[in-house]
Amino acid sequence: MEYLSFAWNNRRFLAFGLLLTFFSCFGQSYFIAVFNTDIRAAFSLSHGEFGLAYAVATVSSAVCLIWIGKVIDRTRLKRFALCVCLGLVASCVLMAAAPVFPALLFALFALRLTGQGLMVHTSVTSIGRHFAAERGRAVSIISMGGPSGQAVMALAAVGLSAWLSWRHIWLVMAAFSALVLIPSVAWLLAEHQDEHLGRKTRVPGASASGPQGVWGRREVLKDLRFYFIMPVSLAPSFIATGFFFHMGHLVEAKGWSLAFFTGAYTLYTLFSVSLTLLTGPVVDRVGAVRILPWHLAPLCAGLLALASSDHWSAAILYMGLTGITVGVRITIGGAIWAEIYGVENLGAIRSLATSFMVVSTALSPVVFGWMIDYGVSVEALALMCLAYAAGSSVLSGASLKMRR
Repeated sequence: MEYLSFAWNNRRFLAFGLLLTFFSCFGQSYFIAVFNTDIRAAFSLSHGEFGLAYAVATVSSAVCLIWIGKVIDRTRLKRFALCVCLGLVASCVLMAAAPVFPALLFALFALRLTGQGLMVHTSVTSIGRHFAAERGRAVSIISMGGPSGQAVMALAAVGLSAWLSWRHIWLVMAAFSALVLIPSVAWLLAEHQDEHLGRKTRVPGASASGPQGVWGRREVLKDLRFYFIMPVSLAPSFIATGFFFHMGHLVEAKGWSLAFFTGAYTLYTLFSVSLTLLTGPVVDRVGAVRILPWHLAPLCAGLLALASSDHWSAAILYMGLTGITVGVRITIGGAIWAEIYGVENLGAIRSLATSFMVVSTALSPVVFGWMIDYGVSVEALALMCLAYAAGSSVLSGASLKMRR
């Protein structure tokens, strides 16, 4: 009941955050992957060539996000959000109209920047700044837009492919965003007050203690805690993306069917969504910082199952336990930087952290692919990832005892 009461009392602002995470799907890997075969055929690209183009576009978008993301700290939210939404619509049109490979590369860059990057960044940063005592609940609610977009829009794209070409589908998505997203954002933020502009803001209980009590991106980059926390923050997305991208090799090596493993993805989504909601109140009570060192434990257990068995139950355990870690990570990821560094420059700090995450999701398919090419087994990969996850958890735990 507390969840429902909180959601109703803050329905307009939460709906804004939920809407942006939902429409971020157009720049996410799983949505673009729906058109993988068609795009490669249209531009005569091999799997490796398309993967390399995708990695270049993703890394470039992450670099740009570092600089564009901080603008949200000095701009009215409505203006910033509408510009991001217009950019997403334009990116979809570019994808539909790309005539040659350089245009395709730019379209991928624009989709990754506006979709995966700025849409999520705008949503989580504004929610993290607006809410303090109930930040965990707020982040867990708006995060539901991600799985919802994955379930609805990816399936819609697959369904439309029976009647439309892949270019026409992107035009449909552009029109849908222009007619639904932009007017909705304008209405939902019509009465929003930009409290962060014109004054210094601090969160009660936050550990921010930079110059004059305010942390900026320059101070964060000099803080050793940031580098202790980043590995554990990147681990879920890096590991999950790597195994999902090379799913075909994984199931072949394990002797599983692709249909079975894809079906287990439902379990991953179910646990991810459930833990995202359940973690919100816990974050409000104990803080994201205390949860951070422990949230990779389910993922470690799933990797151990993947490394030790070829039985079909290992796939179930891996997908379910990974979903638990990802669900917890979604919620604490929206609160951790505000708790440590305050909210005055939250946009700049979050864009820095998000750019690291985007780069990790671009590099993991390449790193995993190289290891597979060199003959590293799935079991050895899982054990390497287990060592990385466990080591990064220890590092993040040590950061809790550190002072700046």
